Amino acid sequence: MIRLFNTLFRKELLDASRDKRSVMAGLYYALGTPILMCLLFSVLLKQLSSTDELQITIENAEAAPALVHYLASKEINHGEGDKVKAIRLQLSTDFQQSMQQGRPAVVIIDADRSNDRLQSAIRRLERALSQYSNEVAHLRLLARGIDPNLLQAIDVQMHDQATPDSRGGMFLGVATLSIILTLFYAAMNLAIDTSAGERERNSLTLLLSQPLSSLQLVLAKVVAISCFSMAGLLLILVVSKFAYGMVPWQQLGFSISLNLDFMLFAIVVGLPLALMSASLQVMVSFMAKSFKEAQTYVTLVLFVPLVLSMVTTYNIADDYLQWLPIAAQQQAMIAFLKGAVIPVPQLMVSSVITLLIFGVCSYASSRLLKSEKVVFSL
Repeated sequence: MIRLFNTLFRKELLDASRDKRSVMAGLYYALGTPILMCLLFSVLLKQLSSTDELQITIENAEAAPALVHYLASKEINHGEGDKVKAIRLQLSTDFQQSMQQGRPAVVIIDADRSNDRLQSAIRRLERALSQYSNEVAHLRLLARGIDPNLLQAIDVQMHDQATPDSRGGMFLGVATLSIILTLFYAAMNLAIDTSAGERERNSLTLLLSQPLSSLQLVLAKVVAISCFSMAGLLLILVVSKFAYGMVPWQQLGFSISLNLDFMLFAIVVGLPLALMSASLQVMVSFMAKSFKEAQTYVTLVLFVPLVLSMVTTYNIADDYLQWLPIAAQQQAMIAFLKGAVIPVPQLMVSSVITLLIFGVCSYASSRLLKSEKVVFSL
C-alpha cells in the first residue's frame, strides 16, 4: 500500500511540476508580495515619521504673533502655492485681548477630516495647539503665584517593557497574514488543475480504472500539492527576510526581523495548514462541474483564510477565534516575532482541528470520486 502511494505521489508531483504556469502562478505571490509590502511599508513609515514643514493657511496671523512663532518652531507655517495643505487656521480678531484678560482665545481649524491625506497633518496641528495652550496655562498660573503642578493630581509614569521586536503591532499582523495566505495561493492553481483539469482531459477516469482506492488517489494529490504550498512558504520566508531588512523600521522605534528560528517555526506551524488548504481546494474543485467553475469556487473559498487572518491582525473577537485554524497559527507567529509567550494550548488545539479538516475533506473528495456524476461532470 505504501509502495502504491509513493508511486501515485511521484506521479502527481511530476505532473504538477510539468505545469510550469500553474506552479509559477502560485510562486509569483510568494516572490512579489514581500517586495511590494516592503515598498508600501517604506512609504508608510516615511509618512508616519515625517518632520517635514507643514504649510497651511493662517488667517488673521497678525492677531497672534506669539502663536504663529510657536507654530513656526514646530515646522508649521503659513504658505501659498501647491504645497499648502487644505487646512485653514482661523484666529479670532480679539485673540490678543482674550489672552491678556486670561480668557480662552478662539482658534478654528477648518479642514476636511474625511480626507485621509489630511488626517496626519490635522493631528499634528492639533498637538501643536494643545502644547501651546498648556504652556500658556502654566505661565498664567505662575504669574498668579500658583504652582502649575497643583493641576496634576496624578503623576503617571510608564515603564515600557516592550522590546524593539514587539512594537511592530499592525505591521507584524500584515507580515504574518501574507505568509499564511501563501499556503493557499500556492496551492490554488495546482489543486484546480489536478482535479477539475484532469477530469476535463479525461485522465481522471484512467486513474480510477486502476486497482487503487479513490482515497489513495486523493491523498496522493493532496500531499503533492502540499509540497508546492510548502515551497511557496519557504520562498516567501526567504524573500521576506531580505525585503523586510531593507525597511527603515527604526524610524518608529521598532524592528521586524525574520531569523532562522522563526522560519523553522513557521514551517512547522504551516505544515498542517498546507494539508488543509490542499484538501479543501481539491474537494471544492471536484464539486465543480467545469474548470472555470472550479476557479470561481476556489477563489471564494480563499476569502475564509483571508477573513480569519484579518480578524486576527486587527484583534477582532480574538478570544473566540484564537482556537480556530489559521487564527491560532497567526497568533503564534506574531507572539514568536514579538518574543512573547507562544499560546501553545491554542496552537495545539487548532493544529488538531486543522488536521481533522484535512482528513474530512480528503475523505469527502474520495466519496465524490465514487459518483459518476462527479467523475463525468454530469
